[in-house]
Amino acid sequence: MTINTLENEYKKLVDLLGDEILKLNNKSFFITGATGLVASYLVDFIMWYNTAYSQNIYVYAISSKLEKLQKRFKANKNLCFIEQNLNEPLKKKYEADYIIHAASNAHPLAFSKDPVGTMKTNLTGTMNLLEMIKDTAACFLYISTGEIYGNNTDKPFTEDDFGMIDSKLVRSCYPESKRAAETLCMSYNHQYNIKANILRLCYVYGAAITNENSRADAQFLRNALNGEKIIMKSEGLQKRTYCYVADAVYAMLYVILYSKDSQVYNVANPNSIASIREYAETLSELAEVSLQFEIPDEIEKQGYSKPLDSILDASKLMDLGWQPQYDLKTGLSHTLMIKKEEKHV
Repeated sequence: MTINTLENEYKKLVDLLGDEILKLNNKSFFITGATGLVASYLVDFIMWYNTAYSQNIYVYAISSKLEKLQKRFKANKNLCFIEQNLNEPLKKKYEADYIIHAASNAHPLAFSKDPVGTMKTNLTGTMNLLEMIKDTAACFLYISTGEIYGNNTDKPFTEDDFGMIDSKLVRSCYPESKRAAETLCMSYNHQYNIKANILRLCYVYGAAITNENSRADAQFLRNALNGEKIIMKSEGLQKRTYCYVADAVYAMLYVILYSKDSQVYNVANPNSIASIREYAETLSELAEVSLQFEIPDEIEKQGYSKPLDSILDASKLMDLGWQPQYDLKTGLSHTLMIKKEEKHV
């Protein structure tokens, strides 16, 4: 591994996308939730790609707080910061070739503290964006979640599975509103012929994990990145399908370039299925930090998901041609290396 792990990932992504990536030159992206883990990687990649390959892709980066955008990204002539609460009417109509809606509360503490806000972003926010482009030729990519499947069965979920979610639980604010947002996408596609695709992400991780993310694996990762002990608050027997952020962004761009509209895809790496405990143990080993156990408090318990396992089958996306590149150990190694390199810049 060379000194610049992130740049190597970017170069690999260009190679994986092939000549189709040239179609993005002179195109524009409208990306919500731009400071989040996945969306920020996409923005960073596009800015790097513009410079490295003399391209001209323009990005509108959207966040509810301007200062978050200014803190996260360097100024660039091809990058426009937009402060916009998606739960409110859009300040103006923006013209872009690709709309990527990645804004959402996506961690347990937010679900328990702000369930209404969680639902508003997924419902009102999605509708506001679809209304903005319903008379245009823009392509819409909705970033959904594997949580829409609810309680697990005895097999990995495919895109044709429905799952079961208890709508009486406050915790269901997230998966239920994501499900409804997916239906909104398909409804606008049917009624207004909007080009829409949906990606159901699983447990995505990477060096840019946000500080507010209270998901267990995110807490473990921050502990490891800071050289701190990892604290587990359960036995960690639940199995998850983890996905490195570079593979998630690869899937987003791959679907934009290669898929027809009105499709739903699971994004998951079959080589990264592990229990929460196995994830923590792998991190502990790679970062050389200790692993300990504690009892969660009541507020934390309210945000925990109920399904025992959450395993997604990504065969449909892989049949399209997408192939994940980073197994769990490799992805976590890259995450730790990138963070280490950032400290020496």
